[in-house]
Amino acid sequence: MNYILSDFDAHKSLLPFTYTRPASEIRCGILTMTNRWKRLLEEELSFQTEEYLTKKFSLHETDDNVVIAGNAVATEELVFQIKALKSEQKLMAGDRVVAYRAAQVHTPTIELEQVIYEGDEIIFIDHTWDIFSKNGEVLEMDFDLITKERDSQPIPEHVQAVNPERIFIEEGATVNFSILNASSGSIYIGRNAEVMEGSLIRGGFALCDHSSTKLGTKIYGPTTVGPHSKVGGEVGNSVIIGYSNKGHEGYLGNSVLGEWCNLGADTNTSNLKNNYAEVRLWDYETGRFAKTGLQFCGLMMGDHSKCGINTMFNTGTVVGVSANIYGSGYPRNFIPSFSWGGPQGMMTYKSSKAYEVAEVVMKRRNLPFTELDKEILDHVFEDTKKYRKD
Repeated sequence: MNYILSDFDAHKSLLPFTYTRPASEIRCGILTMTNRWKRLLEEELSFQTEEYLTKKFSLHETDDNVVIAGNAVATEELVFQIKALKSEQKLMAGDRVVAYRAAQVHTPTIELEQVIYEGDEIIFIDHTWDIFSKNGEVLEMDFDLITKERDSQPIPEHVQAVNPERIFIEEGATVNFSILNASSGSIYIGRNAEVMEGSLIRGGFALCDHSSTKLGTKIYGPTTVGPHSKVGGEVGNSVIIGYSNKGHEGYLGNSVLGEWCNLGADTNTSNLKNNYAEVRLWDYETGRFAKTGLQFCGLMMGDHSKCGINTMFNTGTVVGVSANIYGSGYPRNFIPSFSWGGPQGMMTYKSSKAYEVAEVVMKRRNLPFTELDKEILDHVFEDTKKYRKD
């Protein structure tokens, strides 16, 4: 069988993060959705996503395809039932198609025989705020998956550890003179990651490969710091997808950062309104602010966006792709992609200038800014013109 991860209807509801990736490339827990499916299926995967993303995230078709909702969190139970599908069948959880098997990838699922999923409730990442609000549950699942029948590197004697059975340190990681408290959630330290002196970490927490906490960092779980990232200051219940930095003092709470983001020193996010009301977030599908059902919700920042020192983000702020924010005061709660400015006003961030920065930033991590990356961002620039005023 040929396995394909599909966005189905999740693309728009997960913007701005899906402007630059399929839904399954989002990180929640320790792993991306894609990597979790790969581990459990033990198969290679391709993607069914937006047309402009397919050069980078290609689709491979055969005459026997299994198409899976890429925003569903994979489990052994779910994988077992997907592998049991016969040709021209679909697996249903309530009224949602979780997966289907067919000779044609674009087969109308209404024509397929229905098989009812039986098992624990499937976790879906349907909205941007699901990434951090469901992170704790998924992190525990990933911890068990990754560490099963494996031994952690020893916890150094100079590190104070609470509930060490739920702490796992990969080979090459360094932990110095810090407190790791796994009493309320597991703690995973990835390969060649570094926990610098004085870090106070309360799980659940994942510090992925080649990432670091700066001196005196305070972490409240469940929080995930993706690979090749740096965090400092205070962070609570947030997810950094990868290759991004919040390296200084300031607070990041109930938030999600994409890749290649940077928060200037003393950047602070509000995650609770002064009147304790439900938080609304910009909804790309409706073009309006939508209810989240959450009292705590901070910042959603798309790939390649950055902010200057002392930036203050209001509760429930959405920042698109390749925005550059600076200045005193609070910027608006929705900052379109390729915007440049702050509370005093915004102008269009010229794509040529944005690409120069992207090339320099990615080169620092020994990665090229490719023509495919540029083509994707070109599409985002054109698609988001309607949100910019100049």
